[in-house]
Amino acid sequence: MSQMWKLVFEATGETLVMVFFSTLFSLILGLPLGVLLHVTSSEEQGGIIPQPIFNSVLGRIVNVLRSFPFIILMILLIPLSRLIVGTSIGTKATIVPLSIAAAPFVARIIESALKEVDPGVVQAAKAMGSTNWQIILKVLIPEAMPSLVSGVTLTIINLIGYSAMAGAIGGGGLGDLAIRYGYQRFRPSYMVAAVLVILILVEVIQIIGNRLSANLLASR
Repeated sequence: MSQMWKLVFEATGETLVMVFFSTLFSLILGLPLGVLLHVTSSEEQGGIIPQPIFNSVLGRIVNVLRSFPFIILMILLIPLSRLIVGTSIGTKATIVPLSIAAAPFVARIIESALKEVDPGVVQAAKAMGSTNWQIILKVLIPEAMPSLVSGVTLTIINLIGYSAMAGAIGGGGLGDLAIRYGYQRFRPSYMVAAVLVILILVEVIQIIGNRLSANLLASR
């Protein structure tokens, strides 16, 4: 039993590392995409730099990337993972496909959050002579912050699920533990323990995200 929980502890650490860095990198990739999707949309949708053709093309690219099942995307990105981190299996290698898989999801979340900003606030900023960059950085993003926090919370939860699926092809973490020890070695206690830890992680992250979002709303 002590050996099992030692392995569970190590696998939990690997999962947290994967989720943390993939969340960070997916935000770095997805935030600019989400902002572009919003600001280049039509004026009726709140866009401040309407570019219908560019917006349509970018939106289709994001949709295509979002439509890929994660397992297939992870296999397709094996050469890229090997190029970036020097290996195609393990915790570090899994961060690459996790980040790329989550980036279009983050982009859509950012876009949706920015669309919720009151158009009157944006118009007031324009009337005061604010530049587009000032509107984005000082109006849109701060006003959308509660929704952005909720979106990031949802992203983290999805990434925990993706990281578990990555265990099917040697991705490490709790998913790998459940498959290698629980399924392949016929030890259901390992699988139950891994699932239990995943459920706890999801619940804790959801509670923290909800409280942060509520605090941001209350502080307005």
